[in-house]
Amino acid sequence: MSREQVQDFKHVSFLWNESKATSMAGDEVALLIYRSNLLGADLRLTNYGGGNTSCKTTEKDPLTGKLTEVMWVKGSGGDLGTLKRSGLAALYMERLLHLKNVYRGIEFEDEMVNLFNHCIFDLDSKAPSIDTPLHAFLPFKHIDHLHPDAAIAIAASKDGENITREIFGGKIGWVHWQRPGFDLGLQLKKCLDENQGIRGIMLGSHGLFTWGDDAYSCYLNSLEVIESCAAYIEKKQIGKLVFGGSLINSQPETQRKKQAATLAPILRGLCSNQSSMVGHFTDEERALEFINSKDLGRLAPMGTSCPDHFLRTKIAPLVLTLDPSEDLSDTNSIKNKLSPLFETYRKGYTAYYNMCKHANSPAIRDDNPVVIIYPGIGIFTFAKDKQTARVAAEFYLNAINVMRGSEAISSYTSLPRQEAFNIEYWLLEEAKLQRMPKPKPLSGRIALVTGSAGGIGKAIAKKFAAEGACVVITDNDKSRLEKAREEFQILLGQDRFNTVLFDVTDKQSIQSAFENTSLSFGGIDIVVNCAGLSISSPLEEHSEKDWDLLYDVLVKGQFLVTQTAVSIMRKQDKGGDIINIVSKNAVVSGPNNAGYGSAKAAQLHLSRLNAAELGKDGIRVNVVNPDAVIADSKIWEGSWAEGRAKAYGVKVEDLPAYYAKRTLLNEIILPEDIANACFVFVSGLLNKSTGNALNVDGGVAMAFLR
Repeated sequence: MSREQVQDFKHVSFLWNESKATSMAGDEVALLIYRSNLLGADLRLTNYGGGNTSCKTTEKDPLTGKLTEVMWVKGSGGDLGTLKRSGLAALYMERLLHLKNVYRGIEFEDEMVNLFNHCIFDLDSKAPSIDTPLHAFLPFKHIDHLHPDAAIAIAASKDGENITREIFGGKIGWVHWQRPGFDLGLQLKKCLDENQGIRGIMLGSHGLFTWGDDAYSCYLNSLEVIESCAAYIEKKQIGKLVFGGSLINSQPETQRKKQAATLAPILRGLCSNQSSMVGHFTDEERALEFINSKDLGRLAPMGTSCPDHFLRTKIAPLVLTLDPSEDLSDTNSIKNKLSPLFETYRKGYTAYYNMCKHANSPAIRDDNPVVIIYPGIGIFTFAKDKQTARVAAEFYLNAINVMRGSEAISSYTSLPRQEAFNIEYWLLEEAKLQRMPKPKPLSGRIALVTGSAGGIGKAIAKKFAAEGACVVITDNDKSRLEKAREEFQILLGQDRFNTVLFDVTDKQSIQSAFENTSLSFGGIDIVVNCAGLSISSPLEEHSEKDWDLLYDVLVKGQFLVTQTAVSIMRKQDKGGDIINIVSKNAVVSGPNNAGYGSAKAAQLHLSRLNAAELGKDGIRVNVVNPDAVIADSKIWEGSWAEGRAKAYGVKVEDLPAYYAKRTLLNEIILPEDIANACFVFVSGLLNKSTGNALNVDGGVAMAFLR
């Protein structure tokens, strides 16, 4: 089959661009990366961070100058969809093959991993993964190891080996489940030797190996094999009830989202009894089909089969017993219903650990569920950060696809609990976890900053994000918010932020913004009331309209946002932080400033009142008092700057220097200075501080708090 006559694929995406590939001709490593990125772009073929690919090339040995064979393989912890050359491990093939001479048997499997380091060709290589020998012992130039839903559905079915033979007529080999490692590489080679001419190998309960003489033929072979698996499953599904048919019906989408937003903070609080978790929610059609089905009660407790799946999702989900139309407004009542479910799950996970642990097993990890199913509504996932939570949801959806396919062609089988434990608490997996970077101070925390499309608010959001938080950018200026969204997208990517258009004077708008936040991240930990405006007028010129606007935005806005945030924080029962950006003008009497100054004073005292009331909930309320922060501030556009310049008898362009000169430190105050002050309050260093105000004004003696 020529490249111009490639078959039409229905179940996979053929993405190969011949002109692009031609530009890489002669560079097998570049073609490996290209092929890997194409495979990783289709989540039906492999999951985020899952699978690995390789190629073998001839290179000049830097010490001897002689030509030698080198294997380039995806290194530990990488992702095919985003793989770059720096994510590959490059190893001498001759040395890898010599490892067979020192291998002491399957009980000494883990000691081989350190020996991979003696085989490294490129000293800038990524650390080799446990799957390295699986590629080394197969004598093909290009190899793909993928976790396609369709292939795993066959690999995880009761009759998987016979079905594989039926589909491929002996052209795909079969190796029974075995934990990845050196011996599995030997088993793959044994399977190949006993089945000459096969085009791939199915790994029981695990995935698929396919290969080719070049990057293109390997890519095409992988797609064709997966397409055949998917087509077989589709044919067998005709006329069958999926998952035994529906047991309940889904709520309408609007109601699903409403229920999920209401419940998410409660679930987040229950999941965060050991460390702060971030949430993700999905109610896509394939999820609803499973969670509403008659077979949910049978299949969900079985857990997932592919190691890549349950490493991210835990051995099994928690299924809630709430009615999808249940009134969730009584938080205490819902907590009373859910707490026993969580306690039962934790006890079950602890029993699983105690039953399966070895003498040298790592200590038990967080015993809370990662995947939580709410029939009729959707699936929640909770993890240390948003990306991990989102990826867990993607993996569970892949697991659903696997169960769907297995049930259509035979019956689904999961890994035995002991085998699952041996993967989950593998010492090599533990070592990988221990190598992870230390969490940043705000990791696992969610912050919403009002008025954060520019100026002080944007600086605060950036600072919090840099310290590990998920941030919600809000503003009432649509065009400004869109520009901020584009900037944060480049800065943070898709998982670390969200943008919401809302008006702090509109209670319904505020409610919608916090519902959006709960759906996006699971709840809220930090709220910064930064939205504001300034109007400077002499008493006799100050209009009632301007007075009302100032008090609506500054005082009423702070009150309404805080009120809504606190209702969510109480659901989580894990405390929280409210920071109010007030002003030096809250304590200093300046000219032409009756409305703005008095509103700021009201903000300051409202903060004290809230601190006094919310201490019992572990919610801290603190204030940052800036002065004259002009950079990137919408407040300083137009009449406010003109009004202040007139009040002080200086030109508008001279205001920054004027403000700096009157401070004790003779400093211009920047948005980043205010952001740093906010971080001090939420960093963990001041967890026993509430009701305080921190001046960031360069030193204005009149503003010293008394």
